[in-house]
Parts: sequence; structure tokens; C-alpha cells
Amino acid sequence: QVQLVESGGGSVQAGGSLRLSCAASGFTRTPYCMGWFRQAPGKEREGIARITGGGVTRYADSVTGRFTISQDGAKNTLYLQMNSLKPEDTAMYYCAAELDSRCYVSSLTPRFVSYWGQGIQVTVSS
Repeated sequence: QVQLVESGGGSVQAGGSLRLSCAASGFTRTPYCMGWFRQAPGKEREGIARITGGGVTRYADSVTGRFTISQDGAKNTLYLQMNSLKPEDTAMYYCAAELDSRCYVSSLTPRFVSYWGQGIQVTVSS
């Protein structure tokens, strides 16, 4: 039973920091990639960060230099460190596991996501 459970969301003032965590369990095969996506009301779900099993990362232009994706050594927990937060970062954030190897070379598309977390709200006030 694959489960992805996000934690660490909440409200923060602009310029502040927040760290999201995603506890992963139940995989029968190791995901090729793990990622973070977000969706604001009225907008499409967008990929913001991805990490491969080998530790290669990719970021959306909107968060490059501010957000850092990482995972623990056992790859049981995925993290997203968010610094210099802006009001436009306000969204539901989703942890994702990608079991399709095409995630290695793809853009930050949800096309190859196999499993999603339930999402966690991040609100940044100005």
C-alpha cells in the first residue's frame, strides 16, 4: 500500500522559510524520481522540483535559488526547503512518486507521476 504523507505546511510571512516533508512507504519498486508539485486556486498543477534516485535535481524557474529538494539516505523521506517565500508561492503542495524512467529527462510535468500525496497547504502572507 503506497502512501505519501506530507507534513510541515502552514502559514508564514513573505520572506520567511518553511520545510515540507513527505514520508513515503509501501513501494514494491523504487521510484525513479520523486518530486513536489503545487496548485493554486484556478491554476494548473505545476511541477516545482524533482530529484532522481541518483540525486540529480531540477527546479522550476520560479523557485530556483529559493527552494531545495532533498531526501534522506534511505529515501524514506522527501524534503522541500522553501526560503524567501513570496505570496505567489501560496498553494496546495503535493508530494509525488514517479515510477516511469522518462522522469529522468522530462520537464517538470505530472505526466509520469504514479502516486500522489494528499497535499498540504502553504500560505504566504504579505
